[in-house]
Amino acid sequence: MKPAEGSTVIGRSVTIRGEVTGKEDLFMDGVVEGMISLPESRLTVGPNARLMADVDAREVVVFGLVEGDLRASGRVELRDTAVMKGDIVAARLSIEENASMKGRVELLEAATEVSARLPGTQDPATDAEVLDLS
Repeated sequence: MKPAEGSTVIGRSVTIRGEVTGKEDLFMDGVVEGMISLPESRLTVGPNARLMADVDAREVVVFGLVEGDLRASGRVELRDTAVMKGDIVAARLSIEENASMKGRVELLEAATEVSARLPGTQDPATDAEVLDLS
């Protein structure tokens, strides 16, 4: 797979321990232990990536392994090779066949539209739709 043009690329041999922040799109194919904060940008977790990190981004696309919580103001996509262990809070969520996910999902903003399509329970604290995939 090729990273999107204009993205910063962190290759599979790179390991980062700590916090990654930025204002441009990031293609991560290495290892991160800590926190990734890209509130205005897209994070792509490559097929070789292993993230033991909490993520805050505009959009997140996952092909590899994520152990931690994902928070996106836009869309989260779990592609067919994704393994996700943690909670997801996002406006939209897409999960492809064969992707693996264990955790809770909270869909923001569009919660009322989603409630008719997804089984789940209403979270009284936030009035948002919550889907528990544990």
